Amino acid sequence: MHIPFNIPALVLSLLITMGLGSSCQRVVPSQTASTGVEFWLTNPDRSALFVRQPAVLRFSDASSQQPVITVDESQTFQSIDGFGYTLTGGSAMLLDRMDASSRAALLNELFSTKDNGIGVSYLRVSIGASDLDDRVFSYSDLPDGQTDPNLEKFSLAPDRAHLIPILKQILVINPAIKILGSPWSPPTWMKTNNNSKGGSLKPEYYDAYARYFVKYIQGMKAEGIRIDAITIQNEPLHPGNNPSLLMLPQEQAQFIKQNLGPAFRQASIDTKIILYDHNADRPDYPISILNDPDAKQYVDGSAFHLYAGPISALSEVHKAHPDRNLYFTEQWIGAPGNLKGDLAWHVKTLIIGATRNWSRTVLEWNLAADPKQQPHTPGGCTQCLGAITLDGNTVTRNPAYYNIAVASKFVRPGSVRIESNTSETLPNVAFRTPDGRRVLIVLNSSPAAQSFSIQHNGKRVSTSLPEGAVGTYVW
Repeated sequence: MHIPFNIPALVLSLLITMGLGSSCQRVVPSQTASTGVEFWLTNPDRSALFVRQPAVLRFSDASSQQPVITVDESQTFQSIDGFGYTLTGGSAMLLDRMDASSRAALLNELFSTKDNGIGVSYLRVSIGASDLDDRVFSYSDLPDGQTDPNLEKFSLAPDRAHLIPILKQILVINPAIKILGSPWSPPTWMKTNNNSKGGSLKPEYYDAYARYFVKYIQGMKAEGIRIDAITIQNEPLHPGNNPSLLMLPQEQAQFIKQNLGPAFRQASIDTKIILYDHNADRPDYPISILNDPDAKQYVDGSAFHLYAGPISALSEVHKAHPDRNLYFTEQWIGAPGNLKGDLAWHVKTLIIGATRNWSRTVLEWNLAADPKQQPHTPGGCTQCLGAITLDGNTVTRNPAYYNIAVASKFVRPGSVRIESNTSETLPNVAFRTPDGRRVLIVLNSSPAAQSFSIQHNGKRVSTSLPEGAVGTYVW
């Protein structure tokens, strides 16, 4: 996790203190008529936190002098895999320590679309420890000086304490949820510095590390957990985290084409291989690897964070390799959080911006932390605000919870982005869902309330949003 200091909106104001009595929790959606539009409002003044508004909006032939957002289904773009978070080891530990009934209620709220559920549909987990585990570990930790190139001592035991049990409970709620695995570091005995922090992967262990991924995927499958995709290294150009690894693009290309790709093929592994998993200031990193056909044959796509660079860099990669996918896999919010600034920036830049630049996912960083932003490793992130804060069984819903909710509940996996015109003060993105509904997500980025119309198939409906608010429109 690389803490960005260039996004001032992320580190302001007071901790959001929404408790279990949130108005969001009392809303039960109902089916709208075919000519009606559900309107779900998320207002940064906290008067409505992803709440369905009582009036059903109706399309009509009436003209309007208001700004118009036109939704055009004849133009389609990428499919969506999902919206969600990283289920860090620390998040899983805090969830696992809740009492059974409180945990069940929270997991249903997070992962179901029924009643009050926000329908999280995609999770990222760490392969070994991330910096938001309570300690550093891999699946092959050995005393100094020992090695295990045949991986005879490989064990998923660290994940069986909390992560695997929580994943199994989530899969009961949503068996189709997609899971992405990302390593922060190989076992230290594979590294040039024999340390969890920094260093590079020794060439003599490229083959062993490829088989490490295979054993991880096979081991999780044996637990009933399918890993849909892996990234090869979290933030490969940021070796200052704990744990971390420096992996230059030429090293990643070599590892893919000579070791990881062939190992997956030999073991009949169909888990997707995703490149890069770092900031948008270096689109050359994934492009350079995809330019190598021997590596590209094994690669599904590229993953990005946004602690540096513009979100439009994803479209640069798409333009260079339109036959490969794009994913947005991480963005933090710094404690204590600021709903007004965080909602506007994350919805405009990620929910709208990433998907308008071909991303199939939008993932915020850690799902949960305690009131002191713990646990974390020594040297790990000390200010990473979870989407929820867990203090025992007490749940506080923070900005990232709502950033994802405005899309995840209705833009289900398999939805397709469709065209909609946008403006500086009404940034938006539209989708057609697998069940034939349309979802339009709109941010009012102006300093005052705005009225506007939504046009679809020649008919219009009028609506308005308060300053800084997000509307999720479903019909």
